[in-house]
Amino acid sequence: MTLRVMVVGGYGNFGSIVCRHLIAMPDVELVVSGRNSHKLQRQVNELKTQSGRVCESWCGDAMGSAFGSALRAMGIQWVVHTGGPFQGQSYAVAQSCIDAGVNYCDLADCRTFVNGIDVLDASAKQAGVAVLSGCSSVPTLSSALIDHYRYRFKRIDSIAHGISSSAKMPGLSTVEGVLAYAGKPIKQLKNGQVHEVSGWQDLTLRKMPQLGARVLSNVDVPDMDIFAARYGAHTLSFKAGSGLKLGGVVNYVLAEALRIGLVRDSAAWAARLHRWGTWFERFGDGLSAMYIDVEGQGVDGQPLSMTVQLTAHNDKGPEIPSCAAVALVAKRGAGYVPAPGARPCVGEISVDEYMAAINDPANLQLSVRFSDEQG
Repeated sequence: MTLRVMVVGGYGNFGSIVCRHLIAMPDVELVVSGRNSHKLQRQVNELKTQSGRVCESWCGDAMGSAFGSALRAMGIQWVVHTGGPFQGQSYAVAQSCIDAGVNYCDLADCRTFVNGIDVLDASAKQAGVAVLSGCSSVPTLSSALIDHYRYRFKRIDSIAHGISSSAKMPGLSTVEGVLAYAGKPIKQLKNGQVHEVSGWQDLTLRKMPQLGARVLSNVDVPDMDIFAARYGAHTLSFKAGSGLKLGGVVNYVLAEALRIGLVRDSAAWAARLHRWGTWFERFGDGLSAMYIDVEGQGVDGQPLSMTVQLTAHNDKGPEIPSCAAVALVAKRGAGYVPAPGARPCVGEISVDEYMAAINDPANLQLSVRFSDEQG
């Protein structure tokens, strides 16, 4: 039985990766969606060249009133929404999916967007569809990694995690999204108390296996709300940074300028930073990684810490956020039916399912270290 899947933003940075994986699945009928007819046709042609398979397309605004009718007319069963930035975006796409009786997931990593999706919970349950937000590195993969090793811990006290990307620039919409909170307060947890840090500030150096020392700064993610309830952690933080130290310094300076009022609009700088970053891509090493540090008490009652790192080589980092949706579609095609309702996408996909969806062991390696291990 085939599953008809539409990828909204299917010719974008992450959407293209999702489409490339989905077109290779024999039980998936792919429909690529976007607003630019020329980019859309080029993507359809490229997918045919790569896979030998023909996919359909729909050119239009997924945020508009015609989207729901298109879903019904084309018999779509699942929508993957990759059209960021999600900061400040409405739930129009998800609402159209609910109205049309179509399951939905998105690649959002915006804290307010992902954790606010439950406003659609009642209507999604009534329609009998799943609406899963944050189907990306955070919170889907980050929670899957902690869940996988949760059995080792009697109690989890703190979680510090983050992402260091390669020098390869993501799409402009991604840059716009991550700069949206530059210099703005981010709520984190410290010893059970909410405290605020400034976005893209508090520069730190982290030594990461294979990557060397990377510059990281404060970033806002949905995990800051989810992990407190899911794991009982009373100290939570998240940092991110680019593969070049210069990029981290530039982000810090912009964040400081925004914080003190020298710069008013981060969006006006997004295109500049994207252009400058593209110029410096060639100086990168192609390496990126997600790390997670967990501290708490082991099942034996002794202090226990864990460090997880998923490393990507050869600029394969974007595969990681993209393939949560791929893993979800593959699982659905194998017979899995997610419970109806609207919620953040945690607990839906295992680490093994995630890695199988990426299916690139030569370029992605997962390492796990516990403090009670010898050697």
